[in-house]
This record gives sequence, structure tokens and C-alpha cells, in this order.
Amino acid sequence: MPMPKRSDVEDYFDQLEDDQRPHLQALRALSHEVSPDASEVLKWNLPTYVKGENTNLWMLQNFKHHCSLRFNPPFFADHVAAVEAAGYAAGAGFIKLPYAKELPVELLRELMVARLDAFEAESA
Repeated sequence: MPMPKRSDVEDYFDQLEDDQRPHLQALRALSHEVSPDASEVLKWNLPTYVKGENTNLWMLQNFKHHCSLRFNPPFFADHVAAVEAAGYAAGAGFIKLPYAKELPVELLRELMVARLDAFEAESA
């Protein structure tokens, strides 16, 4: 069954299931902490953090048993080994974060900071 259409980012968070909410709210807070000036917008029905003209830094995704922090695949490819070494599954551009497992906050912060650094280098 497809995810219901969200009207905005607040609606996205309001419609989360109880088991999804802690991880996704923590990812949201970390996103604001790491990049307080990034815009938080709804794209593809998901919260997306944007800088510059319209550069997507990362997005949040919710699923039944896990959530994901998604980056563009070319950026994330250089970080897959670190994600897997930390014991988390990685795909083409994302780290899979099971709700039953504690969030690897420092690893996630490092990924977000690296993405911001890449954005700054691209913009220079």
C-alpha cells in the first residue's frame, strides 16, 4: 500500500506510526543541528534537506521496520564501507536504520557533515 500523500513536512511527521516516530524525529533534530540553515521541504512525499538553489543534501524515508537516511548515490558510494563496518546495511545512496536498533548518531552526523563539506566544495 503506498504511503499517503503528505501536505507538508509537519504532516509527514504527524502521520508517522508510534514505532517510527523516535528515529525519524531524532534524524530531523540531527539534520537541524548539523545544518541549521538548510531548508526542510517535502519532496517525493518525504522530508528533504536542501541548500543553495535547490541542492538536496539528504532525505528521510520511513518504512514498516526501518527508516533510511538517503544521500545521492555518487556521494554515498565513498561511505558504504564505513556504514557496513558499523554494522548497518547500505544500499544505493542510503543507510538502513532498523527501529529495533539504536541510531548510530555519530556515524550519521559524520555522513551529514561530509555531505555538507561536499556541497561547499561543489559551490566554491
